[in-house]
Amino acid sequence: MKKAIETMKILIFTEGTIFMHMAGVGRTREERVKQVKDKETSVYDFVSYVPIGNVVEKLNGWKEQGAEIAYLTSRQNFEEVEIIHTLLFKYKFPQGELFFRKQGEEYKDVAERFMPDILIEDDCESIGGSLEMTYTNIDSEKKKKIKSVSVKEFGGMDHLPDNIQEFS
Repeated sequence: MKKAIETMKILIFTEGTIFMHMAGVGRTREERVKQVKDKETSVYDFVSYVPIGNVVEKLNGWKEQGAEIAYLTSRQNFEEVEIIHTLLFKYKFPQGELFFRKQGEEYKDVAERFMPDILIEDDCESIGGSLEMTYTNIDSEKKKKIKSVSVKEFGGMDHLPDNIQEFS
């Protein structure tokens, strides 16, 4: 009897990795980072966020290959988490759980609870770099079980493999 292939669990950070602020449309990645640092107003208008590049197609392709896709948002209050959930639906991202930090939690706590095979997040350039990244702060024993994929903030995921087996 053939053993079933285990589902690959992928946790993807939302803001800066798959979504960007509306004023970032038509701008370079570097300009988008500067807009965040300069506190451009659309950065805080989550309702107007848009997908970065062809991320929806990429993730739907992974889902079709059997990946379990889940999302991690920086938002914590109910209304803002619901906005991100609505955006995922509006832009036809693959269905998946949307995780957020509960009171007293850090991103690492959420990631460790879900324990993805792959964690995809941006490099947090606009807010301090790698020290702010989820993977950096995960327990060292648990890190051994998670493949970290870091992308440039607001650079998108178009360059990542279409075939999820290439992550293995």
